[in-house]
Amino acid sequence: MDTLIPINVVIADRSYRLKIKAEEEEQVRKTIREVNEKILEFKTAYAGKDIQDYIAMCLILYATQPATGANAALPADLQTRLESLEKLLEQAG
Repeated sequence: MDTLIPINVVIADRSYRLKIKAEEEEQVRKTIREVNEKILEFKTAYAGKDIQDYIAMCLILYATQPATGANAALPADLQTRLESLEKLLEQAG
């Protein structure tokens, strides 16, 4: 069984604690950095929206990219993690 390590990540100024495999940490942190950059791009392009709107736009962007694009290099269980984060955001909203 793989050992999971706890990490803290920040998405849209909100902190989340995840447990991941040690070998996935670099990719997860890179993905979180890209997500925050996309959220910032959406904030700039669509001023006046709610933060949840930007997060939704970001999720739609990642979900609709072809499998040969950026999502091809993501860990296989990232979809599950994104769905968990989305549920957390829905509960908080």
